[in-house]
Amino acid sequence: MRRFSSSNEPALPTIGPRNDWQTIVSLLPYLAAYKWRVAFALACLIGAKVANLGVPIVMKHIVDNLASVRHLEALGRAEHAPGIVLVGGIGLLVVAYAFVRLSTSLFTEMREILFSKVTESAVRQLALKVFRHLHGLSLRFHLDRQTGGMTRDIERGTRGITQLISYSLYSILPTLVEVGLVLGFFVVKYEAYYAIVTLVALVAYIVFTVKVTEWRTHFRRTMNELDSRANSRAIDSLLNYETVKYFGNEEWETRRYDENLHRYRAAAIKSQHSLSALNFGQQAIIGTGLVFILWRATQGVMAGKLTLGDLVLINTFMLQLYIPLNFLGVVYRELKQSLTDMDRMFTLLTVSREVADAPGAPPLAVRGGEVRFSHVNFAYEASRQILHDVSFTIAAGTTTAVVGHSGSGKSTLARLLFRFYDLDRQAGGVITIDGQDIRDVTQESLRASIGIVPQDTVLFNDSIYYNIAYGRPTASRDEVIASARAAHIHTFIESLPKGYDTPVGERGLKLSGGEKQRVAIARTLLKNPPILLFDEATSALDSRSERAIQQELDLIARDRTTLVIAHRLSTVVHAEQIIVMDHGRIVERGTHAQLLREGGHYAQMWALQQQRSSEQAGQMEESAGEK
Repeated sequence: MRRFSSSNEPALPTIGPRNDWQTIVSLLPYLAAYKWRVAFALACLIGAKVANLGVPIVMKHIVDNLASVRHLEALGRAEHAPGIVLVGGIGLLVVAYAFVRLSTSLFTEMREILFSKVTESAVRQLALKVFRHLHGLSLRFHLDRQTGGMTRDIERGTRGITQLISYSLYSILPTLVEVGLVLGFFVVKYEAYYAIVTLVALVAYIVFTVKVTEWRTHFRRTMNELDSRANSRAIDSLLNYETVKYFGNEEWETRRYDENLHRYRAAAIKSQHSLSALNFGQQAIIGTGLVFILWRATQGVMAGKLTLGDLVLINTFMLQLYIPLNFLGVVYRELKQSLTDMDRMFTLLTVSREVADAPGAPPLAVRGGEVRFSHVNFAYEASRQILHDVSFTIAAGTTTAVVGHSGSGKSTLARLLFRFYDLDRQAGGVITIDGQDIRDVTQESLRASIGIVPQDTVLFNDSIYYNIAYGRPTASRDEVIASARAAHIHTFIESLPKGYDTPVGERGLKLSGGEKQRVAIARTLLKNPPILLFDEATSALDSRSERAIQQELDLIARDRTTLVIAHRLSTVVHAEQIIVMDHGRIVERGTHAQLLREGGHYAQMWALQQQRSSEQAGQMEESAGEK
């Protein structure tokens, strides 16, 4: 397959980082579908933080009451007071303390229960959207992309959504709510000094964390790129396992893989060093803030302005703020990583479809199945045009064969008929089926009307039954078996230990080339379309199998419009029309007999192939005689 950019369509946009807010805004529609559930979850969040604020307040009263008891005991004025206070006052405060702590846990768990459906639903919907969008992109996009790296981007992106929502709802937002409540409490209950110092420390912490994390982000992006590249190379190497073995290049592939791992290690080390610097700076800011707060509170206790309970309260508030705030630094870093991971996946959704259905496009209505190519011009890239003013008609219910040397543009006709690429509307010509421009109908209906047996058959890593049934997933088992019989593969399948449940391996590597092609033929027979396209359909078969299957292909093509792309001319001698192509142009057309009489390109190709067949037959006879 060629990997060219198109002269007919704009080049695909380069996938690159977007603004973080763009990524967040892209996620919001998936959460908006559950707005009431989100609202209840946020209400539970606020309830949890209010209850959490009550924990140190209740503890302050417990400490103050105990201090009062001790003070009265020291003065000898409370012979019976301790028991009364314990039962009537401190006992209730202990119960209240347990209640607010339990309330905090209850509201937190309710929040998680409410929001878990939102998170998982958003991930599911977005993953499905990306998957569907990737299937909707053109063949050119998939030829230019490395599947291993792209799947890793999607995997990290969906994981990033879960992390983003989790960190936002469970860490960042709760901390901000708690900060607001604590600052307000300091201002109302104590002096503004505590709120000012806390706020300054928080701002310094957040600014420092954001700045350093922004600086560190490029390390993470570099690690992602190197990780994707290493993964792509590993998958590509393993998919081509046989080729690696043929040329003994195991060590070569290992070195190529290790080059990427080495670069990844260097980037990871730099990332870890910068992380250590960030952690130390954060602790320095937190420690400084705590010193100023506790020093002032201690002075207040010594001056009699504050009680021991107030000191405990202020210290507990600061710990409740700074412990999650310390984690907030980690959360922010993970948040940036999640946004970086999500960025690549969301950018995939911005890739426009090179081949798209027109708004309100109707389905293709196949009446007889006449296919017409009219003045078709096409180029994968501007500097190399593939097809030049190609015009021919395949009458309904007839077979037309296209032959020619490799690179003459035969397979391009098949890709254009399937709309893997669209012709330029000004200079590209037009392809019609029963008079309908295929660019004006839906791709789904177009492809449902055409069945193909490709030259290079790629199977799913599943059972033989699944791969045949893929032609029409709703077909019954009897219909699948009937298609296998027609493709002369049923006997072979039945001879296998697992029969139709036999796995075919990655890309069908457990089957031979001929067996894979028979599966492809059975799959197309099961689809039962009105238009057939055979692209070197019997190229991987031996002569006996080729004759048997060719007879079946001729039978199923008898009442269908059929386009046969062939290199072996013996398979197309019965076609009603044979088109000979050379360098993207039609140089001859006619029946087999007419083309032989003309003595042109086709006659020369026929003579050459007949000579080769005779030589091979002679060699086989010679070999048999020696035996």
